[in-house]
Amino acid sequence: MRGIMIAALVLSLAACANDAPQVVGTLEYDRVALPSPSAERIVSVDVREGQAVAAGQVLLRLDDTRTRAQFAAAEAQARRARDRLEELVAGPRVEAISQARAALASAQARAREARAYLARIEPLKSRNHVAAADLDRARAAADEADAGERAARAALDELLHGTRSEQVAQAAADVAAAEAEVAAQRVLLDKLSVVAPRAGRVDSLPYRLGDQAPVGAPLAILMAGDVPYARVYVPQPLRLGVKVGDAVRVFVGDDGKPHPGTVRAIRSEPSFTPYYALLGADVSRLSWLAEIELGADAADLPAGLPLRVELGGRAK
Repeated sequence: MRGIMIAALVLSLAACANDAPQVVGTLEYDRVALPSPSAERIVSVDVREGQAVAAGQVLLRLDDTRTRAQFAAAEAQARRARDRLEELVAGPRVEAISQARAALASAQARAREARAYLARIEPLKSRNHVAAADLDRARAAADEADAGERAARAALDELLHGTRSEQVAQAAADVAAAEAEVAAQRVLLDKLSVVAPRAGRVDSLPYRLGDQAPVGAPLAILMAGDVPYARVYVPQPLRLGVKVGDAVRVFVGDDGKPHPGTVRAIRSEPSFTPYYALLGADVSRLSWLAEIELGADAADLPAGLPLRVELGGRAK
């Protein structure tokens, strides 16, 4: 009698489990694609497909000869810009100021000589002892000498006043631009050693040693994370009963062992149910893509396996 009661209880529990609402989907990992930063040749491949990798581990390397040359040129340009800024901040040298003073003195002497010559020949014009053309040339020479004196004085004043603040600001901007280019080249140089951004497993290496992938082409694809998650489609009749945080049971493949899970996300916009998720009356109905977080007991399960999920209550 006791055995009959136990059997009935098992059948009852099984019936309850079968009556629970179910959705289907697949087992997935977050896939991380690592694009090629530059169209350079692959010079080394340090991992193989299917290998587990740690965060920061080098996966492959690209030829860095051209990028190193560009980096060196950018550093040289940055040094030149910094030297130019220091020169402007320091202002004119004492020797340059002395040279400008000497040029002014020379211009003043020429101006005095030209004015003196003009003063000597101007009285002679009234007595017709000098030609009008000679007097005109003397006046022009005096004017030219005066202009040269003013130019030399202005050049000296410019040196004495020092560098304009606008010139210093422009030089500082040139330094900032040059240093930014150095930083960009350094980042590009570092990217030529392709590293794993997260711990995971190498899913695919589309290119081989010696290949030259175009910019943006995936050099490696990782399945990131320690544990996969379930991606399922919730049909419209069940949508109101599914909330983030709900506890569910996940059955993977033909394994009858349930894996506990928790609904971690549900898309806000619906889509049409895919062909493999059609269950009777759910044909052609809208569904919502949901993700279910699994525990450590699912760590060894491979990606892509079909699964079904029995919906339950709220997680504790």
